[in-house]
Amino acid sequence: MVKVITYGTYDLLHQGHMNLLRRAKGLGDYLVVGVTSDSFDKERGKLNVHDNVLERVEAVKATGFADEIIIEDYVGQKIDDIQKYGIDIFVIGSDWEGQFDYLKEYCKVVYLPRTEGVSSTMLRAQSIVEIGLGIIGTGRMAKRFISECEFVNGMSVTAVYNPDLSEADTFARKYDVQYCYNDVEDLLRVVDAVYIASPHLTHYDYIKKALLFGKHVLCEIPLVLKVSEANELYELAESKNLVLLEASKTAFSPAWNHLLVLVKSGVIGDVIDVKASLSKLVRGNVRELDANQAGGSMTELSSFPLMSIIKLFGTDYTDLSFYSKIENGVDVFTKGIINYDNGTSSITLGLGVKTEGNLVISGTKGYVLVPSPWWLTCYFEIRYEDQNLNKKYFYAWQGEGLRYEIKEFISMILQGRLCSYKLNRVESTVITGIIEAYMNGDKTRILR
Repeated sequence: MVKVITYGTYDLLHQGHMNLLRRAKGLGDYLVVGVTSDSFDKERGKLNVHDNVLERVEAVKATGFADEIIIEDYVGQKIDDIQKYGIDIFVIGSDWEGQFDYLKEYCKVVYLPRTEGVSSTMLRAQSIVEIGLGIIGTGRMAKRFISECEFVNGMSVTAVYNPDLSEADTFARKYDVQYCYNDVEDLLRVVDAVYIASPHLTHYDYIKKALLFGKHVLCEIPLVLKVSEANELYELAESKNLVLLEASKTAFSPAWNHLLVLVKSGVIGDVIDVKASLSKLVRGNVRELDANQAGGSMTELSSFPLMSIIKLFGTDYTDLSFYSKIENGVDVFTKGIINYDNGTSSITLGLGVKTEGNLVISGTKGYVLVPSPWWLTCYFEIRYEDQNLNKKYFYAWQGEGLRYEIKEFISMILQGRLCSYKLNRVESTVITGIIEAYMNGDKTRILR
């Protein structure tokens, strides 16, 4: 018996897939088809897959060509599968010519001609309504954001706004954006949605104006600095059937969500303690150190650590306390303690004090260590008393990571979802509340 194997995503199964499967089947007596898992697709940067893995497996099964269907879930699996299933011939489309020659050590490799004029990418492009997106702000985050947009289908950046028209024009020319404005209402008239990357204290006004214009909003962290403002904006978005999403990139990354699922499933027992730290040393006359622009470690750095704690412990904390070192009216270091009935947690933040920048989740059976920079989650370990049971998990963090939040935002718009389970309204508002509690000052002890 001659065994043949081939692999693919098989998204929106089309005639090209059918032709390749038919030819692959004709090369032998038994065809094994590997279908990529959802997590493996995301790790490889394929963020626009339309059908989930179960739907794609059923579509391949319905063709009648596959004698056996397996799931491809990790890099290097092809070599394992070829040896495990006793494969004689590996088959792939000619658009991969030469890239799998390393498999010739294990079996015959055949590149079959692809069907011209049809592809999953083309079909996705035809089936997706394109969202015209405007960027409010032209600073560091806006520049990172626009470079990440090319990795997400279903949207295009069509306009940019800055109160200084020359800044908006420079940005538009550099990144080939069609329109630039120094009047935000002019921008809102020509787009379907906005990404807000402006200074913290401007978020509330820009979000509210965009929602009143009927536009979906993706806003940089922190969303706002007052619970009353967060509640007002989320209620306004819901009343108008619009998406309002806080752009916490870590919350939407594949590795973080896998870590969360593992911990929630009990692999380290009951979670008792979470320690999250984040620091970056900043010097000079910059916004991050300007008290008049809501600068400081808490407003600049706390969103990711607080997100991790809220996702692991929930929103019903019992008490808060903070310890800060203040220079020129801003906290250059803050340690926060957030207690729960069933555990405790802490955040350590620094703009003028350097710390390790890792995440440790302690449980009754073991603990999770996410090394620095943990918020760019690409690797973590689960450790036990018996070191033989320890496990390491590796992931690819794609680019700046903003593509994860962009993908979620566009998917919510296209699917009509007003809430994301990865970071929902209640969680976002509780994070805002903790930041507000710190800013009020009554729970803070100043370090001398």
